[in-house]
Amino acid sequence: MAKHWWAAFLVNLLLGVPAVVPIWLVWYLVVNWPLAELGWTVREPTENDGMALWLVIVVPVVLAFGLFWWLANAPLRRRTALAPRSFWLLCALVPFLPTAALILM
Repeated sequence: MAKHWWAAFLVNLLLGVPAVVPIWLVWYLVVNWPLAELGWTVREPTENDGMALWLVIVVPVVLAFGLFWWLANAPLRRRTALAPRSFWLLCALVPFLPTAALILM
């Protein structure tokens, strides 16, 4: 099964469901601090706790998901027929599909 490109697609599509949480956390952090400081976005008016609390939450969640994502894809890479560049590009982009579907709904 893993010799086909769609095996990597399906695994990463399923990984995209829990990826909604770290993607949202990173988006919230970026929108409320660096982009707001540059004047590109407007900071959430009730967000007055500072950035340290968010970093304590965001960093472990993103690192845990990144480790889980890598542990799922590294063994799959060795068993697929895709070229390494194509495989990792597919694996990096497909988890964003559930988040994109939620945004479009």
